[in-house]
Amino acid sequence: MSFLRRFRPEFWDANPEAGPNKSLFNYRRTWRKTVMLLAVVALVPLLVMTFIDYNVTRTSLKSENELRLARVTSNTRRAVTYFLDERKNALEFIARHETLASMSSPARLAELLRGLQSSFGGFVDLGLINSGGRQVAYVGPYELLGRDYSDQEWYLRTLNKGAYISDVYRGFREVPHLIVAVKCPPTRSGECYVLRATLSTAQFNAILADIDLEGSGDVFIINKDGVLQTPSRWHGQVLVPLHLPIPDYSDKTSVYYAADADGREILAGYAYITDTPYILMVVKISSEIMQPWYSIRMELFWMLAVSIAVILLVIVGVATRMVSKIFIADHNRAKTLHHMEHTNRMASIGRLAAGVAHEINNPLAIINEKAGLIRDMFTYMNKYQADDRLMGNIDSIIQSVQRCGTITKRLLSFARHIDVSIDRIAFKDLVGEVLGFLKKEAEFRSIEIIKDIPDDLPDFESDRGKLQQIFLNLVNNAFQAMSNGGHLHIMARRAEGDRLEFMVEDDGCGIPESDRKRIFEPFFSTKKSKGGTGLGLSITYGLVQELGGSMTVKSEVGQGAAFTITLPLRQQGNKAESYEDTASGR
Repeated sequence: MSFLRRFRPEFWDANPEAGPNKSLFNYRRTWRKTVMLLAVVALVPLLVMTFIDYNVTRTSLKSENELRLARVTSNTRRAVTYFLDERKNALEFIARHETLASMSSPARLAELLRGLQSSFGGFVDLGLINSGGRQVAYVGPYELLGRDYSDQEWYLRTLNKGAYISDVYRGFREVPHLIVAVKCPPTRSGECYVLRATLSTAQFNAILADIDLEGSGDVFIINKDGVLQTPSRWHGQVLVPLHLPIPDYSDKTSVYYAADADGREILAGYAYITDTPYILMVVKISSEIMQPWYSIRMELFWMLAVSIAVILLVIVGVATRMVSKIFIADHNRAKTLHHMEHTNRMASIGRLAAGVAHEINNPLAIINEKAGLIRDMFTYMNKYQADDRLMGNIDSIIQSVQRCGTITKRLLSFARHIDVSIDRIAFKDLVGEVLGFLKKEAEFRSIEIIKDIPDDLPDFESDRGKLQQIFLNLVNNAFQAMSNGGHLHIMARRAEGDRLEFMVEDDGCGIPESDRKRIFEPFFSTKKSKGGTGLGLSITYGLVQELGGSMTVKSEVGQGAAFTITLPLRQQGNKAESYEDTASGR
């Protein structure tokens, strides 16, 4: 907390209740509004641009990944289509250019199989099926001669469409394979034969294995029932059901998003291979292909965070400096007005005191003169000289006149000290003058005044009028803080260096800690409900500073307050010049 207090601006603890226009003095609220306004003006465009850039970059990268995956899927589809069409076209060529007799010959059929295997590869066997569905000629590793295929789907579709490429299935061999069959031209008698070849899935699978996919992508083929036709890195071996949604039919390459069995989001490209039951699938994990975006996003977020931090620091600094200057300007203006008010008030009081003193002195002089004359007449004539009661009354009149004269002298002294005058001052005499104004109140309220002033305390140079005002304000405040029967302690001592230290201590109600640091602020008062203006201590503090001194306070609630004033023994330069001279530039 102490570290943070170093950076707390001076206006932070200013009194927001000061003055008639409270909103003008609420510097915290002014600072907060300034920071909020500047932050909104600066940060909203930054956040909007960042949001737009975020979405544009993400959308662009996402579109690029989709386009790249669609391109890979299309290229792979062309490779698979070429592989299947090449073998189907080879069978169609044999069916058109070979006679039924030659294809029925095992030797010629074996020769044709060897040619297909050497030219294309992947062919396992070759067979000829008559119109009744019975295989009448066969060459290959299995005993399939005479096998009846009349009820097989591939056979019926071949007769119907002229050519057929089957799913991968096990069949009679119990080995995964696929069939390519073509319809031979009809004979003169109208019989239709089918030339059938079995293809190994090894070469078929090798086409997909050679596809270079970045990261942990997967490429495989399924049929329209969602059964794997080639091995998959993530979903298992051939003829295992796929745990992904089967994509809707599309006559062109498409992409879609889905979730796999582990809940990961995937991006899948697919293409239906024409005239086959196959669907080519190329699958990538979204988080992997979007990895560059995550790096860009972090850089974008860091840039945004740093920009916001810098902008806020600048805004707080500018707002703090601006409000601090406003606070200083208001403070100086208030101080000037307070001094002007204090000076005018003191001048008015001085003129009033001088007028009252002079007006009272005239009748007092007559009373004193007449009373003295009567006393002299009675004394010289020996007529009432022995009447002690009468002579005592005359002496009482003369003593009362002298007492009134003392009071008027104090008023005249107070009036004379309104103007700046540097005198040598004995603190005991000064305290006596100040307490003379408040002696009756102290007696009425039974307040005991204790003076602890050393006899060897040296005289010091200062302005008597300002010192009277300073100690009069402090003693008045002490009287207001104490209840009847309180104790006021006035002390003085020699401090370090050429300085004197004076203290006015009472045993009154005390000052709360929250108010102690603000009691010297203009218009701050704990007695506003009782008519306090909040100017007394502010003016007193200003007078002490004008005399080249300092003023501190120590207090606890319920234990009274002690105000300590430190003043120099001698005034140097213009430290004691009047406020009127300072304000006018003299």
